[in-house]
Amino acid sequence: MKNNNNGCTKKEPLECNYQIIHKLPPGDSPYVRAKYAQLVEKDAEAAIVLFWKAINAGDRVDSALKDMAVVMKQQDRAEEAIEAIKSFRDRCSKQAQESLDNVLIDLYKKCGKLEEQIELLKQKLRMIYQGEVFNGKPTKTARSHGRKFQVTIKQETSRILGNLGWAYMQQSNYAAAEVVYRKAQQIDPDVNKACNLCMCLQKQSRYSEARSVVEDVLQGKISGSDDPKSKNRVEELLKELEPFGSFGYTSPSPQLNLEDAFLDGLDQLINQYAPFRSRRLPIFEEISPCRDQLAC
Repeated sequence: MKNNNNGCTKKEPLECNYQIIHKLPPGDSPYVRAKYAQLVEKDAEAAIVLFWKAINAGDRVDSALKDMAVVMKQQDRAEEAIEAIKSFRDRCSKQAQESLDNVLIDLYKKCGKLEEQIELLKQKLRMIYQGEVFNGKPTKTARSHGRKFQVTIKQETSRILGNLGWAYMQQSNYAAAEVVYRKAQQIDPDVNKACNLCMCLQKQSRYSEARSVVEDVLQGKISGSDDPKSKNRVEELLKELEPFGSFGYTSPSPQLNLEDAFLDGLDQLINQYAPFRSRRLPIFEEISPCRDQLAC
């Protein structure tokens, strides 16, 4: 039978429609059958078995390993997915490693493995300031909900810092989270990180500083300030701060620090993205003598 433009034969119209709708690759390899089981038959267990076969057969290993880990996470098999990535990522291309790291971070988050998540986020930040991400390009193509879009190194750095700050918050390490969120806001400020920074300050009983952060949002000084959900969150934070009035104190700095190489790397990034600002925040000048809590 003659193939049409989609690579399907006229004898297989139903299968062809599935390939178009679900963007399935053509063929009948283990990986293709795994995707069919995952997307069309909605049979996660069968898909995982076929993804394993694809990996062992060397069939699109980059995609097979990543897709299998995602399906495992959906099936509450995150621990197994972590071990699979660690065991088989050496079979994947260099280009696939960054995507696998992103999947690992989600898996660590799912499992509550905060230390592993934090270490991997720091590693990704090191790679950024060492110029080892995006394969040397200023942007990369990302995908979300089936849509492709371009991500800049600046946006990626801010995103990773935001995730790192959130991980520290889950450890109740609010001073460390504050440090990271302040850096993130220097690079690419947004409302979500501003609200999280406010929470960090509130947890440290620094209420006037916390109020100042959210007031910047209300005054429209931060990107996304006009979003209704963001406004609601800011109003909720202000209500939480009301009982404290002007009480609280302004801390000179958190008593912690990042390792020199890690801190210098972040400063270099900020220098790159915000060249007209001071190279080093006063808060980091003050905490430089301390070296123990945020070591990479």
